[in-house]
Amino acid sequence: METRVHPPVAAALRLCLHALLLGLLALAAVKAVSGGDPRATAVVVVSCVLAAVYAAGALAPVVQPGTRAGAGWLAVLGALWLVLLALSPDGLWVAFPLYFLQLHLLPMRWGLPAVVVTAAAAITSFLVHGQAVTPGTFIGPLLGAAVAVATVLGYDALFRESERRRELIEELVSTRAELAAAERTAGTLAERERLAREIHDTLAQGLSSIQLLLRAAERTLEPDAPAAPHVRQAREAAQDNLAEARRFVRALTPPDLENGSLAAALERLSARTTDSALTVQFAVSGTPVELPTPYEVALLRTAQSALANTVRHAEARRAEITLSFMDTSVSLDVVDDGHGFAPDTVPAGGSGTGGFGLPAMRSRARSLGGTLSVESAPGQGTAVALTLPLPVTPNGQDSA
Repeated sequence: METRVHPPVAAALRLCLHALLLGLLALAAVKAVSGGDPRATAVVVVSCVLAAVYAAGALAPVVQPGTRAGAGWLAVLGALWLVLLALSPDGLWVAFPLYFLQLHLLPMRWGLPAVVVTAAAAITSFLVHGQAVTPGTFIGPLLGAAVAVATVLGYDALFRESERRRELIEELVSTRAELAAAERTAGTLAERERLAREIHDTLAQGLSSIQLLLRAAERTLEPDAPAAPHVRQAREAAQDNLAEARRFVRALTPPDLENGSLAAALERLSARTTDSALTVQFAVSGTPVELPTPYEVALLRTAQSALANTVRHAEARRAEITLSFMDTSVSLDVVDDGHGFAPDTVPAGGSGTGGFGLPAMRSRARSLGGTLSVESAPGQGTAVALTLPLPVTPNGQDSA
């Protein structure tokens, strides 16, 4: 017979139950022999058979709560106990451990009636054997049944509470692991963005300027000038290195931008954020143009930050993301119909090293020469607008 769990307390209770039942059987056999009962031999044989059947079931792995094997074993024990009860009035004390077995192996809807029948059989045997009728005749078996029921119900309640705590601990451990993984991922993405921004703002821009200067120098030289081939080779080398720098920047692009354009990434973000409580719509205004990677990263991260604030704080039902391309700038607007807040209460500064929030968004905007505006009031929703000037080379092309 196996218990649901195997903590030390459960193992100790199981051993106590075994000892109690076997001890009561031994007591019934000894009293029958010492008292000169003419049926002493039968009492000893039935007690030994009952003990053997009990030991076999206790050691059998198939005897489990709620199984047919458990119910069958319990039925055999009950039948042998009734025989012992008919032979000796001392057999009624075996009813107490039987209560626990019935409540443990049978569902509660069958266990309680079985306990009542067992208690009634114990009281009846006392009367049949002509023993003196006292209040204890009825109170003893009934009190034992009540104690057994209360003990089993209390243990089940403690078991359920222990299981809930175990599940909670597992959930907390899992959540901690997820948070650690999310922090590692966020740190990796932040470092990728930083490297992409550094490469774009230093190497790529510097090589682009060198290429333009060499092109201008090449135009001023005579075709047969001795320095012309060297200038041309230097310009081509700068052009090749600029292309390589751009490939590095693209390789460090956030995953949301790797498989498509900024508009596609914002469209996926809107679909991913939409649920039963919040509807997010995305729209593009103007003619889309190719943007430098740092611009796309800043616009995407701002949209993610604004939507994260909407989901976490605003309790909005509807939000709209609009990406607008204008002649000299590009802007992103995130508007929701949530609770709103007082923008003056939010600090304007920030480190810009990551995280969702207005300080980080303002820092991104400043790093690219743009502006971030926030319009909100309690109960009137929130509108976040990021505007970035389009970088233009002397030839009118994107300098990224």
